[in-house]
Amino acid sequence: QVQLVESGGGLVQPGGSLRLSCAASGSIFRSSVMGWWRQAPGKQRESVASITSGHSPIYADSVKGRFTISRDNVKNTASLQMNSLKPEDTGVYYCSLSETIFGPFTWGQGTQVTVSS
Repeated sequence: QVQLVESGGGLVQPGGSLRLSCAASGSIFRSSVMGWWRQAPGKQRESVASITSGHSPIYADSVKGRFTISRDNVKNTASLQMNSLKPEDTGVYYCSLSETIFGPFTWGQGTQVTVSS
């Protein structure tokens, strides 16, 4: 059984940076896709970024140029570097693992990111 544990959330001012990390354990296929999603209060969970085992990233338009996703296939970890944060980036950020970008997804417990002055 796969488990995902996120870390690195917190409170940051607009324009600031945060780095989220996700550690995966259990039976993980090397071809798996790792991703980051977020859910703001009252809104649906949305994809922020995903990355294949070959390190090909996909970003939501709202974060292109500001966020960078990366992964380490040996350590089974994924990271999300978030720069130039905006208040609309606020939400609970979830790490995901899946065989394809379409799922099915295994989720972490989430980590809160709050962008506010």
